[in-house]
Amino acid sequence: MPLLYIDLIEGRTPSEVGALLDAVHESVVEAFGVPPRDRYQVVRTHPAHEIVALDTGLGITRSTHQVIVHVVSRRRTRAMKEKFYELLAGNLAGRCGLDPADLIVSVTENGDEDWSFGHGRAQFLTGELQ
Repeated sequence: MPLLYIDLIEGRTPSEVGALLDAVHESVVEAFGVPPRDRYQVVRTHPAHEIVALDTGLGITRSTHQVIVHVVSRRRTRAMKEKFYELLAGNLAGRCGLDPADLIVSVTENGDEDWSFGHGRAQFLTGELQ
């Protein structure tokens, strides 16, 4: 945890997707302080016409290499989120050649009662996880 949904325009190779997922995970581990084995990622690929991501008036030009990351997580501080955004943009640029203009991130927060990691139990509530 957190759970990450990563939406991409189709066309990347499996090794490119793997590098992208590794860069995302390293950013989560460093910014949020989660254990390295705390890795939950789902990649969805789309034809280019299925993703519309304009610039919200910020003057951002995007390419067909867009990466949209939706993070579902326990509550994180503002500083942790800002660190995550910065690390993520830097890691994806450095390891994957992604232009930071092509990165969109959204965080949705929830509570301990909103998670079950298996066996029909809420492990944060049962004490199996901290």
